[in-house]
Amino acid sequence: MAAPSAEQQNGQSDESDLQSPISTNDEDSETGLGDGALPVYLVDLIEKEIGVDLKSLKKVSALLEKLTAENKLLEEQVLTVSSSVPLRVSAALSAAEESRVSLEGLLQRERVLSNTLIQHLQGAQPWADSLGRTLEQLDNTEKHMKYLQCLSRIEELSDSIQQCLITNSIWEAVVAVGSMASLDVGLKQSGCSHLQAFLRETLCFWHKIIKDRLAGDFEELLIQLHWPFISPPTQSLSPPANAQELHSQLELLVAQLLSLQTSDDLISETSVSRVGLPPTTPLSLPVQIMLLPLSKRFRYHFTGNRQTNSLNKPEWFLTQVLMWMGNSSNFMEEKIQPILDRNGANVNAKVELCRGLLTLAQEKLALDAPRLLYDDSLFCHLVDEILQFERELRTTHSYPSTLPGVLHVLLEEVVLQKWLTVERKMAIEKVDAMLSAEGAWSSQYKDISDMDELKAPDCAETFMTLLLVITDRYRALPCPRAQLRFLALQRELVDDFRIRLTQVMKEESRNPLGSRYCAILNAANYISTVLGDWGDNVFFLQLQQSAVALGEEELLGPLGVTESGRLASLEGSLFEGLLGLLERLRGDMLGRLLEAVMRDVQKKNDTNVYPSPPRWLSLPSQCDQATMSLSSLACPLMLCLRDHLLQLQQMLCLPLFQMGWQDLAERLDLFLYQNVILYNHFNEGGAAQLQFDMTRNLFPLFGHYCKRPENFFKHVKEACVILCLNVGSALLLRDVLRQQPSPTSALNELGVYRLAPCDVLILLNLRASWPGK
Repeated sequence: MAAPSAEQQNGQSDESDLQSPISTNDEDSETGLGDGALPVYLVDLIEKEIGVDLKSLKKVSALLEKLTAENKLLEEQVLTVSSSVPLRVSAALSAAEESRVSLEGLLQRERVLSNTLIQHLQGAQPWADSLGRTLEQLDNTEKHMKYLQCLSRIEELSDSIQQCLITNSIWEAVVAVGSMASLDVGLKQSGCSHLQAFLRETLCFWHKIIKDRLAGDFEELLIQLHWPFISPPTQSLSPPANAQELHSQLELLVAQLLSLQTSDDLISETSVSRVGLPPTTPLSLPVQIMLLPLSKRFRYHFTGNRQTNSLNKPEWFLTQVLMWMGNSSNFMEEKIQPILDRNGANVNAKVELCRGLLTLAQEKLALDAPRLLYDDSLFCHLVDEILQFERELRTTHSYPSTLPGVLHVLLEEVVLQKWLTVERKMAIEKVDAMLSAEGAWSSQYKDISDMDELKAPDCAETFMTLLLVITDRYRALPCPRAQLRFLALQRELVDDFRIRLTQVMKEESRNPLGSRYCAILNAANYISTVLGDWGDNVFFLQLQQSAVALGEEELLGPLGVTESGRLASLEGSLFEGLLGLLERLRGDMLGRLLEAVMRDVQKKNDTNVYPSPPRWLSLPSQCDQATMSLSSLACPLMLCLRDHLLQLQQMLCLPLFQMGWQDLAERLDLFLYQNVILYNHFNEGGAAQLQFDMTRNLFPLFGHYCKRPENFFKHVKEACVILCLNVGSALLLRDVLRQQPSPTSALNELGVYRLAPCDVLILLNLRASWPGK
């Protein structure tokens, strides 16, 4: 062998140097490289630069030189940094020392200045105390001056008012009273109780004098204008000669009275609020004076021992109030409202008069209502009249919904509780009467097909009308909590009626195919349908939101977070519980009804056994018969089924009948499949006869109610498909069912989707026409 060249020897030497044991750092030792093995990064470097090709070993020398140069450069950088660090540290220490010395100097100066300041403050304290006493004296003097100035101003205004009244300068006197009222408002936060009392007494004194004078003039002017309008005003043919003068006087007096409004409101603050009535803002002063003759007439006729003051005739004074509103409407809109607008009064004259008249009715109702709590008849009459009055007030007279009417009288706890008690009592009495009536279970629209879709018996329709009337009565109440109490009463009445239906149903359960039993079923469905519609009604949705917001546990019951969230998001309904109970009752009754039909059908089949087992095996094939006809033994079963379907269609409402015939079809499907098909064996003719009886006779009975009745007889339809397969297809299908673990696609190709493969094998075994048999 030839000796290696010098280049190869150098390469081998370099390689041996690289592979010689080297010292490893801590990281290498931690990763298990302290046993002399090369680090991973070094191996990667060698593979990258040299690789596995021996010819590349000549690169080792250049690589070694490159690494040596990089190592030398790094050493120089380390030496440079290590030599510069002490200089930077020394400079930092020097700067820190200078800062410390400067800080100590500043602290020393601060201590000196602090001591000097303390000494100065101690020396100046007597001067400060003296100055404080002087300023306090000046402050007290200023308060006394202002107090005296207020007294002087009050005396000045009082003298001015007196002088104006002497000279009959009413406008100047009204302006002075307005200034005095503004001064009263400004002194509210002063704390000068004696000064305020003196000012208020002075204001009341002059206000009363001026108000009485203006009120007297205004009343005289109103008399000339034929106020009040007790009866509907008549349109005079010609206006009075002094119409223009009267109108000028009216505008002047109304303007002057409006200027007294501020002082009148201040004086009205001290008046005692009416017990049991909602707080209201004071009426406009001109309207207060216009109400005086009407108030006198009201109290004359409807208080004391007058015959018109009758507890059993609340409609008398309520109607009178509405008549006065209507009679005065045009005068307030045409004469008073323009004057108010020109004087910048943000007041509706017609609404103000209605407010004043309502006050009379409110006081009268608040007095009479507690006296009628022990007479149910009179109390109900009062409630009816109040509700009727409120409707006319809001509709005919356009009284704003933001202002209270008279319904708050019914919201007093004792009155509201009495109302609820009476509603419950009368509702139960009406339910008793309607259930015991002769035509309770017959529909009043039975002869009108277009209106009798739900076939609701008279008792159910009357009951829901009763609930609707209760809803209309409490709908206008301004308090959601009170409305929810009535809703709870309605739910209680519905549940009571459901229990009554259940009791009557149990009595009629011996004859579930009778007309009364079906009427009860229609009643349960009708109530459930109406309650479902109510659940989507805006009014009841608002009550639902109020119930969740108020946390009405009596109405909602103990709800979890999920149930509360559903109700709050309007996914649920306040009638869900009742709808569930009615649905259960409806389902039970419909199930019993269909069970009775099936018993009758089975009874017909037991009497005339739909083709007996030997007959299915002896029937001729379809090609051997001229025409196929319905099996004679199947005729009673088909007739019975047809009669029951017609009977159910006549007695049940459309939704119930739809549910009923579909459920009946499914029951009949299972009955025929289990008791006729699986119970027999079939030759080719028997299978064809079965398919003819089902597809040409049974299915068409239900074809009157849907387009594809065979979809409700899936067991029977698919069984006929299997039994009527030709021999070759049947043999092939049997092999597929036995060999393939999932033969679903093969069955689907034949139109079999409901029957399982094991059921199909059973049906195939029922065929009598197999080769070799």
